Amino acid sequence: MTRKTKPKTNVAPIPVVQGFCPMPDIAKLIGGKWKLIILQILIFQGMKRFNELRHEINTITQTMLTNQLRALEKDGLVKRKIYAEVPPRVEYTATPRAIALEQVFLAMHDWWMEDIKRNAV
Repeated sequence: MTRKTKPKTNVAPIPVVQGFCPMPDIAKLIGGKWKLIILQILIFQGMKRFNELRHEINTITQTMLTNQLRALEKDGLVKRKIYAEVPPRVEYTATPRAIALEQVFLAMHDWWMEDIKRNAV
């Protein structure tokens, strides 16, 4: 019987401090189908009005976009500014906490591009 061994890589394991892993908390903040897309738009394109976001993410429903924006606002990742106009104008921007995720998005992009190269046939 042969013993399977893990392939050697130069990648260090993900650090876990005394059994604590932040991934469940991170997933609650930015996980799901829509939050990352919303954050990507606001981080890299700047302020957007509700309908601009809705048109840019054309497969999201109005209710889902509202819910996701509220959750992101509650978690301090998105700031909502309401103007006292008729009809009301609402603008959304990424907070400094969200902008700090820029390198995460760039790293995911780099990973994606490398993965495409690795899997190209």
